[in-house]
Parts: sequence; C-alpha cells; structure tokens
Amino acid sequence: MSSPREVHIHYKRPRDRVQVFHQLLVLDRGDVKVTLAERMQSSAPMRIESTVVMEEGSDLVWFTFPGLWHDIGRFHRADGTFTGYYANILTPPEIDGDTWHTTDLYLDVWLPPGGGPVLLDEDEFDLALGKEMIDPDTARRAREEAERLMAEAQAGTWPPPVVREWTIERVHEELGR
Repeated sequence: MSSPREVHIHYKRPRDRVQVFHQLLVLDRGDVKVTLAERMQSSAPMRIESTVVMEEGSDLVWFTFPGLWHDIGRFHRADGTFTGYYANILTPPEIDGDTWHTTDLYLDVWLPPGGGPVLLDEDEFDLALGKEMIDPDTARRAREEAERLMAEAQAGTWPPPVVREWTIERVHEELGR
C-alpha cells in the first residue's frame, strides 16, 4: 500500500473568508474522492438539534464529487461513534492535483442515523442572498441542490452507496491503522 497523499481544500465562504483543510486522500476515482479529516480541532462541540455530532478529536470522512454542487461528510464523535451524514451545498470543486477550490453556499443537509433529513442554515443563506454575497442564479442552484438531497434522503436513496460503504473503520483499515 502506498502512502496516502495530502490534499489541500481551499474552502471559500463569500465574500472573503477562506479556510484551507489538509486531508488525506484515501480513494481517488473520477466520480468521487474520499478524504479523511483527522482529529478535528474545535473550540466547542458541533451540535445539531442539541445532539453533539462532532467534537475535538473527531475524525470525519469526506466525499467530494467532481461536477456536483455538494460534498458529504460522515460525522463521528471523538470515540468513533457515527453521528450522521452532513452535506455542504457548494460550487462544484475545481480540482488541480492536490489543490482543490470550492465556495460554500451556506445551506447544509443533515441526516442522523434512523432519522429524517434536516435543512440547516437557511437563515445564513437568506442573509447572504440579501447582502448580495451570492448572486440569484447561484442561490437558485444551491436551493435546488438542497431540495433534491432532502427529497432523496426522504425517499431513502441518499446518501449514495459509496458514502455508506466507506465507513471510518474501512478508511482506517485502508490507511493501515
């Protein structure tokens, strides 16, 4: 097994905030790229509907789909407990070797184990649209993507099989850990 490559994901939040995430590339296919964000740093646990879904030391498995308007994360607590699927609605990533660029479009979809989908951050999305931080056409496309994912989750067809197959255990095994 070869050593995993590190990729650098430049994640822009309109207007000018950019975060760079350094993750290990675990699977590199034309239709999906699977990365591991190890031991997340966090000033406070991330909660959705009062449930801790990510905390200091959590490992997250990310799925980037070239050409699509979202990515998906498999969220875990620091002890490895799976907490759910999280989709960022974003611009299709521009992938140039180990450097990737995308822009967050505020809306997120959350799917907890055994529960129904939840649309997150509509208030942030509306505020960004009102302040013209995203243009109306991009906003329309973001809303369509979020609604599509919500409908697919409700129908039981989202997330796609590759996301369900690449568990944290499988990723760790692939990395020899």
